Amino acid sequence: MIDLGKYGARFNENPHPVYAELRALGPVHRVRLPPPDASHETWLVVGHEEARAALADPRLAKDTDKIGVTFYDEQLIGKHLLVADPPQHTRLRTLIAGEFTGRRVAALRPRIQEITDELLDAMLPSGRADLVEAFAYPLPLTVICELLGVPEPDRAAFRALSTETVAPTSAENEYQAFVQLAAYLSDLIEDKRCAGPTDDLLSSLIRTTAQDGDRLSSQELRGMAFLLLVAGHETTVNLISGAVRALLGHPDQLASVRADMTLLDGAIEETLRYEGPVENATFRYALEPLDIGGTAIASGEEVMIGLTAADRDGVRYPAPDRFDIRRETRGHLAFGHGIHYCLGAPLARLEAQVALRSLLERCPDLALDGPPSGWLPGMLMRGVRRMPVRW
Repeated sequence: MIDLGKYGARFNENPHPVYAELRALGPVHRVRLPPPDASHETWLVVGHEEARAALADPRLAKDTDKIGVTFYDEQLIGKHLLVADPPQHTRLRTLIAGEFTGRRVAALRPRIQEITDELLDAMLPSGRADLVEAFAYPLPLTVICELLGVPEPDRAAFRALSTETVAPTSAENEYQAFVQLAAYLSDLIEDKRCAGPTDDLLSSLIRTTAQDGDRLSSQELRGMAFLLLVAGHETTVNLISGAVRALLGHPDQLASVRADMTLLDGAIEETLRYEGPVENATFRYALEPLDIGGTAIASGEEVMIGLTAADRDGVRYPAPDRFDIRRETRGHLAFGHGIHYCLGAPLARLEAQVALRSLLERCPDLALDGPPSGWLPGMLMRGVRRMPVRW
Protein backbone atom coordinates (compact mmCIF):
# COMPACT_ATOMS: atom_id res chain seq x y z
CA MET A 1 0.00 0.00 0.00
CA ILE A 2 1.37 3.39 -1.01
CA ASP A 3 -0.05 6.33 0.92
CA LEU A 4 -0.11 9.28 -1.48
CA GLY A 5 -1.06 11.57 1.39
CA LYS A 6 2.44 11.24 2.84
CA TYR A 7 3.81 13.42 0.05
CA GLY A 8 1.77 16.37 1.31
CA ALA A 9 1.10 19.53 -0.68
CA ARG A 10 3.93 18.87 -3.11
CA PHE A 11 2.00 15.94 -4.58
CA ASN A 12 -0.98 18.19 -5.30
CA GLU A 13 1.26 20.83 -6.87
CA ASN A 14 3.49 18.46 -8.84
CA PRO A 15 2.57 14.77 -8.82
CA HIS A 16 4.87 13.89 -11.73
CA PRO A 17 7.95 12.89 -9.65
CA VAL A 18 5.76 10.62 -7.53
CA TYR A 19 4.23 9.00 -10.58
CA ALA A 20 7.74 8.51 -11.98
CA GLU A 21 8.75 6.73 -8.76
CA LEU A 22 5.71 4.48 -9.03
CA ARG A 23 6.34 3.67 -12.70
CA ALA A 24 9.89 2.68 -11.83
CA LEU A 25 8.45 0.14 -9.39
CA GLY A 26 5.76 -1.18 -11.72
CA PRO A 27 2.74 -0.16 -13.82
CA VAL A 28 0.02 -0.82 -11.19
CA HIS A 29 -0.07 -0.04 -7.46
CA ARG A 30 -2.41 -0.21 -4.49
CA VAL A 31 -2.68 3.36 -3.16
CA ARG A 32 -4.42 5.39 -0.47
CA LEU A 33 -5.62 8.70 -1.88
CA PRO A 34 -4.52 12.07 -0.48
CA PRO A 35 -6.95 14.53 1.17
CA PRO A 36 -9.82 15.20 0.80
CA ASP A 37 -10.21 11.43 0.12
CA ALA A 38 -7.56 10.25 2.58
CA SER A 39 -9.35 7.07 3.67
CA HIS A 40 -10.02 5.88 0.12
CA GLU A 41 -7.98 2.96 -1.25
CA THR A 42 -7.84 1.90 -4.89
CA TRP A 43 -5.67 0.37 -7.58
CA LEU A 44 -3.81 3.00 -9.61
CA VAL A 45 -2.52 2.33 -13.14
CA VAL A 46 0.50 4.49 -14.03
CA GLY A 47 1.99 2.76 -17.11
CA HIS A 48 0.95 3.97 -20.57
CA GLU A 49 0.49 0.60 -22.25
CA GLU A 50 -1.42 -0.76 -19.25
CA ALA A 51 -3.56 2.38 -18.95
CA ARG A 52 -4.49 2.36 -22.63
CA ALA A 53 -5.50 -1.31 -22.44
CA ALA A 54 -7.45 -0.80 -19.22
CA LEU A 55 -9.41 2.14 -20.67
CA ALA A 56 -10.74 -0.14 -23.40
CA ASP A 57 -11.21 -3.29 -21.28
CA PRO A 58 -14.93 -4.22 -21.07
CA ARG A 59 -14.21 -6.17 -17.87
CA LEU A 60 -13.70 -2.82 -16.13
CA ALA A 61 -17.18 -1.39 -15.72
CA LYS A 62 -18.25 2.22 -15.18
CA ASP A 63 -21.79 1.29 -14.10
CA THR A 64 -21.69 0.68 -10.33
CA ASP A 65 -25.06 -1.11 -10.49
CA LYS A 66 -23.09 -4.09 -11.76
CA ILE A 67 -21.26 -4.41 -8.45
CA GLY A 68 -24.34 -3.63 -6.34
CA VAL A 69 -23.41 -0.06 -5.41
CA THR A 70 -24.96 3.30 -6.29
CA PHE A 71 -23.26 6.51 -5.22
CA TYR A 72 -25.20 9.61 -4.21
CA ASP A 73 -24.00 11.70 -7.16
CA GLU A 74 -25.58 9.24 -9.59
CA GLN A 75 -28.73 8.96 -7.48
CA LEU A 76 -29.10 12.74 -7.51
CA ILE A 77 -28.02 13.51 -11.07
CA GLY A 78 -28.95 10.42 -13.08
CA LYS A 79 -27.24 8.21 -15.64
CA HIS A 80 -24.80 9.70 -18.11
CA LEU A 81 -21.98 8.47 -20.32
CA LEU A 82 -19.35 8.31 -17.58
CA VAL A 83 -21.40 5.96 -15.41
CA ALA A 84 -22.83 3.69 -18.09
CA ASP A 85 -21.65 0.62 -20.02
CA PRO A 86 -22.93 -0.95 -23.25
CA PRO A 87 -25.66 -1.35 -24.26
CA GLN A 88 -26.89 1.62 -22.20
CA HIS A 89 -23.78 3.66 -22.99
CA THR A 90 -24.18 2.92 -26.71
CA ARG A 91 -27.80 4.07 -26.61
CA LEU A 92 -27.02 7.30 -24.74
CA ARG A 93 -24.07 8.20 -26.95
CA THR A 94 -26.08 7.51 -30.10
CA LEU A 95 -28.84 9.85 -28.94
CA ILE A 96 -26.48 12.79 -28.42
CA ALA A 97 -23.61 12.14 -30.85
CA GLY A 98 -25.41 13.95 -33.67
CA GLU A 99 -25.12 17.20 -31.77
CA PHE A 100 -21.31 16.95 -31.67
CA THR A 101 -20.39 16.32 -35.29
CA GLY A 102 -17.29 18.00 -36.67
CA ARG A 103 -19.41 20.30 -38.81
CA ARG A 104 -21.53 21.47 -35.87
CA VAL A 105 -18.49 22.09 -33.70
CA ALA A 106 -16.71 24.00 -36.50
CA ALA A 107 -19.78 26.21 -36.90
CA LEU A 108 -19.18 27.48 -33.37
CA ARG A 109 -15.83 29.07 -34.28
CA PRO A 110 -17.17 32.58 -35.08
CA ARG A 111 -19.00 32.80 -31.75
CA ILE A 112 -16.01 31.42 -29.84
CA GLN A 113 -13.83 34.07 -31.51
CA GLU A 114 -16.35 36.76 -30.62
CA ILE A 115 -16.42 35.76 -26.95
CA THR A 116 -12.62 35.56 -26.92
CA ASP A 117 -12.29 39.05 -28.37
CA GLU A 118 -14.77 40.48 -25.87
CA LEU A 119 -12.87 38.98 -22.94
CA LEU A 120 -9.53 40.25 -24.22
CA ASP A 121 -10.98 43.71 -24.90
CA ALA A 122 -12.06 43.87 -21.25
CA MET A 123 -8.82 42.38 -19.89
CA LEU A 124 -6.02 44.06 -21.84
CA PRO A 125 -6.35 47.74 -20.80
CA SER A 126 -5.36 46.90 -17.21
CA GLY A 127 -1.94 45.51 -18.19
CA ARG A 128 -2.19 42.58 -15.79
CA ALA A 129 -4.80 40.08 -14.65
CA ASP A 130 -5.52 36.67 -13.23
CA LEU A 131 -5.65 34.74 -16.49
CA VAL A 132 -7.92 32.05 -15.05
CA GLU A 133 -10.50 34.48 -13.70
CA ALA A 134 -10.41 36.95 -16.58
CA PHE A 135 -10.02 34.62 -19.57
CA ALA A 136 -9.45 30.88 -19.22
CA TYR A 137 -12.56 30.27 -17.11
CA PRO A 138 -15.19 32.62 -18.60
CA LEU A 139 -14.49 31.59 -22.21
CA PRO A 140 -15.45 27.89 -22.05
CA LEU A 141 -18.08 28.60 -19.39
CA THR A 142 -19.81 31.10 -21.67
CA VAL A 143 -19.52 28.80 -24.68
CA ILE A 144 -21.03 25.75 -23.00
CA CYS A 145 -23.72 27.73 -21.18
CA GLU A 146 -24.81 29.38 -24.42
CA LEU A 147 -24.66 26.05 -26.22
CA LEU A 148 -26.94 24.37 -23.70
CA GLY A 149 -29.10 27.39 -22.98
CA VAL A 150 -28.17 28.24 -19.39
CA PRO A 151 -29.43 31.78 -18.65
CA GLU A 152 -26.69 34.35 -18.07
CA PRO A 153 -27.84 35.30 -14.53
CA ASP A 154 -27.43 31.66 -13.43
CA ARG A 155 -23.86 31.19 -14.62
CA ALA A 156 -21.93 32.50 -11.62
CA ALA A 157 -23.79 30.17 -9.26
CA PHE A 158 -23.45 27.29 -11.70
CA ARG A 159 -19.70 27.87 -11.92
CA ALA A 160 -19.28 27.59 -8.14
CA LEU A 161 -21.34 24.38 -7.95
CA SER A 162 -19.58 22.85 -10.95
CA THR A 163 -16.11 23.43 -9.54
CA GLU A 164 -17.11 21.88 -6.22
CA THR A 165 -18.25 18.66 -7.93
CA VAL A 166 -14.96 18.10 -9.80
CA ALA A 167 -12.51 19.51 -7.23
CA PRO A 168 -14.37 19.23 -3.91
CA THR A 169 -13.09 21.11 -0.90
CA SER A 170 -14.86 18.69 1.46
CA ALA A 171 -17.24 15.73 1.31
CA GLU A 172 -20.12 17.81 2.67
CA ASN A 173 -19.57 20.65 0.20
CA GLU A 174 -19.41 18.14 -2.64
CA TYR A 175 -22.69 16.53 -1.59
CA GLN A 176 -24.47 19.87 -1.29
CA ALA A 177 -23.19 20.90 -4.72
CA PHE A 178 -24.68 17.78 -6.28
CA VAL A 179 -27.99 18.37 -4.49
CA GLN A 180 -28.21 21.94 -5.74
CA LEU A 181 -27.08 21.09 -9.27
CA ALA A 182 -29.64 18.30 -9.54
CA ALA A 183 -32.43 20.65 -8.48
CA TYR A 184 -31.24 23.40 -10.82
CA LEU A 185 -30.94 21.13 -13.85
CA SER A 186 -34.38 19.59 -13.23
CA ASP A 187 -35.90 23.07 -13.17
CA LEU A 188 -33.96 24.14 -16.27
CA ILE A 189 -35.15 21.11 -18.24
CA GLU A 190 -38.74 21.65 -17.16
CA ASP A 191 -38.56 25.34 -18.11
CA LYS A 192 -37.34 24.39 -21.57
CA ARG A 193 -40.08 21.80 -22.00
CA CYS A 194 -42.68 24.44 -21.19
CA ALA A 195 -41.10 27.21 -23.24
CA GLY A 196 -41.36 25.31 -26.52
CA PRO A 197 -38.76 24.74 -29.25
CA THR A 198 -35.55 26.79 -29.15
CA ASP A 199 -32.20 26.26 -30.87
CA ASP A 200 -30.02 25.46 -27.85
CA LEU A 201 -28.50 22.00 -27.35
CA LEU A 202 -30.51 21.06 -24.26
CA SER A 203 -33.76 21.82 -26.06
CA SER A 204 -32.53 19.73 -28.99
CA LEU A 205 -31.80 16.81 -26.66
CA ILE A 206 -35.30 17.10 -25.19
CA ARG A 207 -36.71 16.79 -28.73
CA THR A 208 -34.25 14.15 -29.99
CA THR A 209 -35.90 10.90 -31.03
CA ALA A 210 -34.10 7.90 -32.50
CA GLN A 211 -35.47 6.05 -35.52
CA ASP A 212 -37.09 3.51 -33.24
CA GLY A 213 -38.80 6.25 -31.21
CA ASP A 214 -36.34 6.09 -28.30
CA ARG A 215 -35.85 9.30 -26.31
CA LEU A 216 -33.90 10.43 -23.27
CA SER A 217 -35.88 10.19 -20.03
CA SER A 218 -36.06 13.16 -17.66
CA GLN A 219 -33.43 11.57 -15.44
CA GLU A 220 -31.17 10.85 -18.42
CA LEU A 221 -31.58 14.41 -19.66
CA ARG A 222 -30.50 15.70 -16.26
CA GLY A 223 -27.50 13.38 -16.27
CA MET A 224 -26.45 14.37 -19.76
CA ALA A 225 -26.94 18.08 -19.04
CA PHE A 226 -24.71 17.69 -15.99
CA LEU A 227 -22.00 15.89 -17.95
CA LEU A 228 -22.03 18.31 -20.86
CA LEU A 229 -22.09 21.43 -18.71
CA VAL A 230 -19.44 20.35 -16.21
CA ALA A 231 -17.10 18.37 -18.46
CA GLY A 232 -17.74 20.85 -21.25
CA HIS A 233 -15.94 23.67 -19.52
CA GLU A 234 -13.91 22.49 -16.50
CA THR A 235 -11.47 20.56 -18.68
CA THR A 236 -11.06 23.39 -21.20
CA VAL A 237 -10.34 25.93 -18.47
CA ASN A 238 -7.37 23.82 -17.41
CA LEU A 239 -6.28 23.12 -20.98
CA ILE A 240 -6.08 26.84 -21.80
CA SER A 241 -4.38 27.87 -18.57
CA GLY A 242 -2.11 24.79 -18.68
CA ALA A 243 -0.97 25.60 -22.21
CA VAL A 244 -0.16 29.19 -21.28
CA ARG A 245 1.67 28.04 -18.14
CA ALA A 246 3.71 25.51 -20.14
CA LEU A 247 4.60 27.97 -22.90
CA LEU A 248 5.59 30.73 -20.49
CA GLY A 249 7.72 28.22 -18.62
CA HIS A 250 9.50 27.23 -21.84
CA PRO A 251 10.48 30.47 -23.64
CA ASP A 252 12.10 28.67 -26.56
CA GLN A 253 8.88 26.80 -27.30
CA LEU A 254 6.83 29.99 -26.93
CA ALA A 255 9.15 31.80 -29.34
CA SER A 256 8.69 29.01 -31.87
CA VAL A 257 4.91 29.26 -31.69
CA ARG A 258 4.98 33.05 -31.99
CA ALA A 259 7.22 32.76 -35.06
CA ASP A 260 5.05 30.09 -36.68
CA MET A 261 1.43 29.79 -35.61
CA THR A 262 1.09 26.54 -37.53
CA LEU A 263 2.87 25.01 -34.51
CA LEU A 264 -0.04 25.96 -32.24
CA ASP A 265 -1.89 22.67 -32.73
CA GLY A 266 1.28 20.82 -31.74
CA ALA A 267 1.56 23.00 -28.64
CA ILE A 268 -2.01 22.11 -27.66
CA GLU A 269 -1.44 18.38 -28.17
CA GLU A 270 1.82 18.51 -26.22
CA THR A 271 0.03 20.35 -23.41
CA LEU A 272 -2.56 17.57 -23.34
CA ARG A 273 0.23 15.02 -23.01
CA TYR A 274 2.54 16.99 -20.74
CA GLU A 275 -0.03 18.49 -18.37
CA GLY A 276 -3.48 17.23 -19.33
CA PRO A 277 -6.51 18.79 -17.65
CA VAL A 278 -7.80 15.47 -16.27
CA GLU A 279 -5.26 13.84 -13.96
CA ASN A 280 -7.05 10.50 -13.52
CA ALA A 281 -10.03 8.89 -15.17
CA THR A 282 -13.12 8.31 -13.06
CA PHE A 283 -13.25 4.96 -11.30
CA ARG A 284 -13.81 1.63 -13.00
CA TYR A 285 -14.80 -1.66 -11.30
CA ALA A 286 -13.58 -5.16 -12.08
CA LEU A 287 -16.49 -7.38 -13.15
CA GLU A 288 -14.31 -10.48 -12.76
CA PRO A 289 -10.79 -11.31 -11.62
CA LEU A 290 -8.30 -9.89 -14.10
CA ASP A 291 -4.64 -9.04 -14.56
CA ILE A 292 -3.35 -5.52 -15.30
CA GLY A 293 0.35 -5.25 -15.90
CA GLY A 294 1.09 -8.40 -13.93
CA THR A 295 -1.05 -7.31 -10.95
CA ALA A 296 -4.04 -9.41 -9.95
CA ILE A 297 -7.24 -7.39 -9.55
CA ALA A 298 -10.07 -9.14 -7.71
CA SER A 299 -13.70 -9.04 -8.83
CA GLY A 300 -15.45 -5.93 -7.56
CA GLU A 301 -12.27 -3.99 -6.86
CA GLU A 302 -11.93 -0.38 -7.91
CA VAL A 303 -9.39 0.81 -10.47
CA MET A 304 -8.20 4.36 -11.15
CA ILE A 305 -6.41 4.91 -14.45
CA GLY A 306 -3.76 7.62 -14.36
CA LEU A 307 -3.98 9.70 -17.53
CA THR A 308 -1.32 12.18 -16.43
CA ALA A 309 0.94 9.40 -15.17
CA ALA A 310 0.57 7.35 -18.34
CA ASP A 311 1.32 10.30 -20.61
CA ARG A 312 4.67 10.87 -18.83
CA ASP A 313 5.72 7.23 -19.34
CA GLY A 314 9.21 7.25 -20.85
CA VAL A 315 8.60 3.90 -22.54
CA ARG A 316 5.97 5.60 -24.71
CA TYR A 317 7.41 9.13 -24.88
CA PRO A 318 11.20 9.61 -24.72
CA ALA A 319 12.30 12.39 -22.34
CA PRO A 320 8.69 12.59 -21.07
CA ASP A 321 9.32 15.52 -18.71
CA ARG A 322 10.47 17.76 -21.56
CA PHE A 323 7.82 20.05 -23.08
CA ASP A 324 8.35 19.78 -26.83
CA ILE A 325 5.71 21.19 -29.18
CA ARG A 326 7.22 19.29 -32.13
CA ARG A 327 6.94 15.95 -30.37
CA GLU A 328 4.91 13.12 -31.90
CA THR A 329 2.05 12.99 -29.38
CA ARG A 330 -0.24 10.47 -31.05
CA GLY A 331 -1.68 8.03 -28.58
CA HIS A 332 -1.83 10.38 -25.61
CA LEU A 333 -4.65 9.61 -23.20
CA ALA A 334 -5.71 13.10 -22.13
CA PHE A 335 -9.19 12.59 -23.59
CA GLY A 336 -9.33 8.92 -22.68
CA HIS A 337 -9.47 5.95 -25.03
CA GLY A 338 -12.05 3.45 -26.21
CA ILE A 339 -15.81 3.88 -25.98
CA HIS A 340 -15.47 6.52 -23.26
CA TYR A 341 -13.24 8.77 -25.36
CA CYS A 342 -14.32 12.34 -24.64
CA LEU A 343 -17.24 13.38 -26.84
CA GLY A 344 -16.31 17.05 -26.40
CA ALA A 345 -12.65 16.74 -27.44
CA PRO A 346 -13.15 18.59 -30.78
CA LEU A 347 -14.85 21.49 -28.98
CA ALA A 348 -12.09 21.68 -26.35
CA ARG A 349 -9.42 21.73 -29.05
CA LEU A 350 -11.26 24.42 -31.01
CA GLU A 351 -11.67 26.67 -27.98
CA ALA A 352 -7.99 26.25 -27.08
CA GLN A 353 -6.93 27.09 -30.66
CA VAL A 354 -8.96 30.29 -30.77
CA ALA A 355 -8.09 31.35 -27.23
CA LEU A 356 -4.34 30.77 -27.44
CA ARG A 357 -3.87 32.28 -30.88
CA SER A 358 -5.78 35.41 -29.95
CA LEU A 359 -4.02 35.77 -26.61
CA LEU A 360 -0.52 35.36 -28.10
CA GLU A 361 -1.21 37.70 -31.01
CA ARG A 362 -2.65 40.44 -28.83
CA CYS A 363 -0.18 40.06 -25.94
CA PRO A 364 3.33 39.93 -27.46
CA ASP A 365 4.91 40.57 -24.04
CA LEU A 366 2.80 38.12 -22.05
CA ALA A 367 4.60 36.91 -18.92
CA LEU A 368 3.86 35.47 -15.51
CA ASP A 369 3.26 38.11 -12.85
CA GLY A 370 3.84 35.73 -9.95
CA PRO A 371 3.57 31.99 -9.37
CA PRO A 372 0.35 30.15 -10.32
CA SER A 373 -1.44 29.05 -7.17
CA GLY A 374 -4.48 27.29 -5.81
CA TRP A 375 -3.86 23.88 -7.32
CA LEU A 376 -7.18 22.06 -7.57
CA PRO A 377 -7.69 19.54 -4.75
CA GLY A 378 -8.27 15.86 -5.32
CA MET A 379 -7.00 13.64 -8.10
CA LEU A 380 -9.54 14.23 -10.86
CA MET A 381 -8.67 17.64 -12.31
CA ARG A 382 -5.22 19.11 -12.93
CA GLY A 383 -5.01 22.89 -12.86
CA VAL A 384 -4.79 26.08 -10.83
CA ARG A 385 -7.36 28.53 -9.55
CA ARG A 386 -5.11 31.58 -10.03
CA MET A 387 -2.53 32.50 -12.64
CA PRO A 388 -1.28 36.12 -12.48
CA VAL A 389 0.03 37.45 -15.79
CA ARG A 390 1.13 40.79 -17.23
CA TRP A 391 1.74 42.07 -20.76
